[in-house]
Amino acid sequence: MICSLSIAGSDPIGGAGIQADIKAMTSLGVHPHTVITAITAQNTVSVSSVMPIPCDMIIAQLDSVLADSDVRSVKTGMLYSPEIVRAVTDRLSDLTVPMVADPVMIAGVGDSLVSGDFVRSIKKDLMPICDLITPNRFEAEAISGISIRNEDDAMRACELMGKDGNSVYLKGGHIDSVNVVDILYHGAEFKRFEYPRLERAGHGGGCTLSAYIAANLAKGTDMINSILNARDMIQRSIATMYSVGKGAKIVNSAVNMRQVYTDDDITKGMGAAIDSLLKIVPDSWIPPVGMNIAYGKADAKDPDDVAAVSGKITSSNGRPVRNGDIRFGAAEHISYMILSAMRFDPGMRSAINIQYNDDVLNVMEEVGMTITSVDRKKYPDARLGELTAFAIKDLGSVPDVIYDLGTYKRGPMIRMLGRDIADLRSKIEQIV
Repeated sequence: MICSLSIAGSDPIGGAGIQADIKAMTSLGVHPHTVITAITAQNTVSVSSVMPIPCDMIIAQLDSVLADSDVRSVKTGMLYSPEIVRAVTDRLSDLTVPMVADPVMIAGVGDSLVSGDFVRSIKKDLMPICDLITPNRFEAEAISGISIRNEDDAMRACELMGKDGNSVYLKGGHIDSVNVVDILYHGAEFKRFEYPRLERAGHGGGCTLSAYIAANLAKGTDMINSILNARDMIQRSIATMYSVGKGAKIVNSAVNMRQVYTDDDITKGMGAAIDSLLKIVPDSWIPPVGMNIAYGKADAKDPDDVAAVSGKITSSNGRPVRNGDIRFGAAEHISYMILSAMRFDPGMRSAINIQYNDDVLNVMEEVGMTITSVDRKKYPDARLGELTAFAIKDLGSVPDVIYDLGTYKRGPMIRMLGRDIADLRSKIEQIV
């Protein structure tokens, strides 16, 4: 069993802290170990009391876990005091697994969760040993020392926080903008994540996001795709928040376990999603061999676990139309592409093929999509799944787009990957 470790405080209302981390990691199939740093008396309205656990007991918890289990990643949440930060980081400094630090300073209900010179200890002791720090606006301002009012300020703060080599994911929910814009500073480069602004994130949002990231890292997913997966999930977690008390709603940390979909649920949902997508697809994108759009189950192992249009998508009277219903096992060729991508990134479960066009590729590049190519002539007998694996290994991650220039047997083709059909639509909307 893959295991991840959360070092954080306990929340008796069950919405944040250790409780949120347990739900989030479990929902991704990762077993959560826990080390509790503080016991809080809090609910959806306020934090009334905090009792830090003595440092020797925190280290005893930590030693007991590390002595017995092969921990694949570590996430720190509420550490509360400089003394706890130093004790934990001294014990973690020799570990060689990915570490995510959520620098919790204020509870979702607005009360302080730190004491003493906490920020100085975060900068001096915790950040040098972590791979990723995930502050919100207010935490980033405290750590960077600058005021953050817009994206430019956010990028400058990320540079300051990441100057010693760690990556920074600055959450944009508290920054004034139409959509939520998060900034990732990774490898001295910036990546921008934009999502529709939902209602105000509830109790446990920051804890849940960092726990999702840590769980993905534990499964061997690279940093960027771990964050992409986690950010997509936290969007759904916020969208499905629920009330348990009189104050803030609880973020749905277990959103991935919320419903088990039947095959019929999937095919019906796909049919509606594909029909909607085809309203924006240009007729010129339909290849002579036809287009298909496919989506795999979360645990897909073979083409029978991947659903697609049974009769492909062709052009009729100048517009794309689908020529059959949605069936599992209907498109073996593109199924192998999805299955190959899922081995590298389990969240990348959908794909569409598009007629090759240099202008389309140029626009894809202009809007910031990750694009790579594969040489079919170099692997004339390889299946699409094998070609996909070659392209991903060469790039080091799963791209948005893989294209090839074809052979004398097969024409050139562009193929776009996405997390689901809604993600494909979102990408296509940037191009058309």
